[in-house]
Amino acid sequence: MNNNREIIAILRERIPTFECVPGCHDCCGPVTTSSEEISRLPVKTNAEHDAALAEWNCVHLGPNGCEVYEERPLICRVFGTTPNMPCPNSCRPKEMIDSKTESQIHHFIANTRQVLV
Repeated sequence: MNNNREIIAILRERIPTFECVPGCHDCCGPVTTSSEEISRLPVKTNAEHDAALAEWNCVHLGPNGCEVYEERPLICRVFGTTPNMPCPNSCRPKEMIDSKTESQIHHFIANTRQVLV
């Protein structure tokens, strides 16, 4: 793994997916993400950030759910895929994330500059 963009791409491939409860956004609170990941997201105004934070929501949460779902950060992708971050609605993939990948994700998050989404 050479650079952060490559690391993110490899880790994303290893995170299992699953179906959420339609309309649920329990995991869409304010989160932090790496500079590389946030650079792929639309820029929001300070007012939009303030409004989202006042509701304890992510600034990219819209009326129909996540507006950046395909580009959502690693922390959002791992939610519900591990017993350490379970979905409150008991949604989960057929197979949970492997512990090595989960550890690599947490290591990446802990060792990169994180910014509030």
